[in-house]
Amino acid sequence: MAQTRAKIAVDAMGGDNAPEEIVAGAIRAAAELEVDILIVGDSDAIQSEIDKHGNTVNNIEIVPADGVVSMEEEALVGVRRKPNASINVSMNLVKEKRSQGVVSAGHSGAAMAAALLGLGRIKGIDRPAIGAVFPTMYANKSVIVLDVGANVDCKPKYLEQFALMGTVYSKYVLEIEDPKVGLVNIGEESSKGNELAKETYKLLSDNPNISFLGNAEGRDVLSGDFDVIVCDGFVGNVLLKFAEAVGEIMLQIIKEELPFGIRGKIGAGILKPNLKRIKQRIDHAEHGGALLLGVNGVCIVSHGSSQAPSIFNAIRIAKEAIGHGVIEKIQNAQSLDREKLTIDN
Repeated sequence: MAQTRAKIAVDAMGGDNAPEEIVAGAIRAAAELEVDILIVGDSDAIQSEIDKHGNTVNNIEIVPADGVVSMEEEALVGVRRKPNASINVSMNLVKEKRSQGVVSAGHSGAAMAAALLGLGRIKGIDRPAIGAVFPTMYANKSVIVLDVGANVDCKPKYLEQFALMGTVYSKYVLEIEDPKVGLVNIGEESSKGNELAKETYKLLSDNPNISFLGNAEGRDVLSGDFDVIVCDGFVGNVLLKFAEAVGEIMLQIIKEELPFGIRGKIGAGILKPNLKRIKQRIDHAEHGGALLLGVNGVCIVSHGSSQAPSIFNAIRIAKEAIGHGVIEKIQNAQSLDREKLTIDN
């Protein structure tokens, strides 16, 4: 895996638990991940949180910002009306090359709007997509699903572009030599589905840059048979929220089914390593956030309810994307000239 010391901007004011949990996650990342953190927002509030931790980490810099785009605001309107809001300042740090990436747990629509306005799209990409990494039935294998919410209505060419971006990410970050792509549909046959699915099937089949395996029904998404799953943002967001709920239910069931009393303590002690691995595989907090692929900068969109562990993992994901040069590789892949995709490692 590529290694590099990255500088990452963290929107301290976005999310339900800002700035407390955001700062806590950033402090841990600065201490453990060999990254430099530019933490953006209300300087006094951020410094107060840093002081609570007795922080001795010297690779955190506070960058002042004024205001937040709230969840109640229309994204584009809020971003334009508040040029000094924390999400805009964070994106500007990337634009000015003071930072290589952004992590935000705030308004996801605002993050996308700020990225588009501040950083612009990668040439050849019509619509950026949010890509989320899901666990599969295999312990050491993940699948990236995109789009999971950025584009509710899509055209076939958008899904083709999502497939190409997902292929690049899967190959260079998830380290899959030849990523297999699937298209979410209600059946395996190419004739199944709505017009979007049928037209997209043709495009993916004809694109030599994509190893298209075929349609993926709902039961196939986490099967491990696919490395990249593409769908419109409406379907993808439903998949994401459903998968998160299932993970939470499974963790709760495990807790409830462990015996009480001394037997439970002994059993939990014996199973502790296994339970920890289970949590790492199915708990969405362990995955940190989703990537906004297709803009000219690394952007990680985290849950609004993110706590410190999620922010830590979101920063880790950003560091990995930066270290592997994901943006540059997507830019190189976007010639879309129908020649076989070959990108140097």
